Amino acid sequence: MTAAILSPDADAPLQPAAAASTAAGGVAAPRDLLAELAAGLAAGDDLRRLLERFLEPLMHIAGATGGAVRVLGPREQHMHLAAGAGLPPQVLEAERAVESSCGACGAALAGAQPVWAHDLTPCVARNHGGYFGEEGCRRVLAVPLQHRGRVLGLINLFFKEGPEPANDVLALLKTAGELLGLALDNARLARENLHAHALQERQALAADVHDGIGQSLAFVKMRLLLLHDAMRDGRGADAERYFADVRDAVGQAHAGLRSILTEFRTPPDPQGLAHALAASAESFRRSCPTTLELEVDLPEGLLRPEMEVQVALVAREALANVARHAAARHATLRLGLVGDGNEVQLQVQDDGAGFAAGHLADAAGSGSGSHYGLTIMQERARRLGGTFTVQTPPEGGTCLRLRFALPAAVAAVRAGPQARAGQAPPAGRPPTTPSTRAAALAVPATQVP
Repeated sequence: MTAAILSPDADAPLQPAAAASTAAGGVAAPRDLLAELAAGLAAGDDLRRLLERFLEPLMHIAGATGGAVRVLGPREQHMHLAAGAGLPPQVLEAERAVESSCGACGAALAGAQPVWAHDLTPCVARNHGGYFGEEGCRRVLAVPLQHRGRVLGLINLFFKEGPEPANDVLALLKTAGELLGLALDNARLARENLHAHALQERQALAADVHDGIGQSLAFVKMRLLLLHDAMRDGRGADAERYFADVRDAVGQAHAGLRSILTEFRTPPDPQGLAHALAASAESFRRSCPTTLELEVDLPEGLLRPEMEVQVALVAREALANVARHAAARHATLRLGLVGDGNEVQLQVQDDGAGFAAGHLADAAGSGSGSHYGLTIMQERARRLGGTFTVQTPPEGGTCLRLRFALPAAVAAVRAGPQARAGQAPPAGRPPTTPSTRAAALAVPATQVP
């Protein structure tokens, strides 16, 4: 292969002729092009569109008739076509995937330097002549796309004739390659983070299924054997007891499944936790004659979005319990800081029927009977690293409390000057109002399940 590794002078001045021809062609000046490319990276533009957008201006500046951007695959054995301009459709199809050791491209990847090649034998063989040859492309420039010493892809520029690009053009292409290399590295990190997050979610789901539904179904399997033996032997009392065990366990499994489905289909309210609680309260008022007082006195931005989801779901489940079981005339839902200001407490209290003596501990602890929702709320409290309690006050009714600590970083900031000044630091989202006493909002609310 006839090829030369080029060493562009990054400090070489841009030649007036190059700038003039660029302006005549209607393409942005080189320095403006780099500034625009950097701005696109800072704005987080879509990577493929960014590559397509800047490939043609780079071709014009270098005097090329065609261009392509190739990205190394995960195993770095092949380069995949990410963008192309000025190339026939059959060439785009043939160049869709190329071995990373091929020709001038392989040399540029291996040396991490631009390569100017005259021998296009690999390209001719791959495309069966056609575009590469006497009547088409006769020169190829391969410029690596790299970031922090790692080559992630390259730019190919195709020329019909002419000398190798001048130093100022090579310097421009190398700088553009570094910027596009940064974009490729950012995309790689985003993919890896997304993969890690998805893996974490899958592991959490597997743990939930194993600890909840899996355990319940294992218990059902054992009890079914005992139930079968009791029915076969005519032991009616034992059969009734085993049947009740199976029924309760299936109920727990169903409640666990409902909790998991709710967890995965409930995103954070984009308007914040106060709005989510107000929406649940408004839905409660529409579906239940019980008078509800709602008080939210928690500075926005203290909780991470996933924590807000857990709190909102506990509040929704608690209100659903009031609507279904309490037969109450009045209920209150309060959310705020307690203790030294580093703990959050959600309290839902009603003046309804409450729990019969001796039944409260069983309902809150085992989740048996019709109170599977209490078990779900206990699980959400565990995820928040907090506690969930159910009490029957002397005056009657039921009082549910969820209590958990603020995130450590937020608590540390609140312990400093901001806390003494009454300011709330940012956490899950930027703070807006310092506190909200929620009332009925005009935004339609989701019905209480």
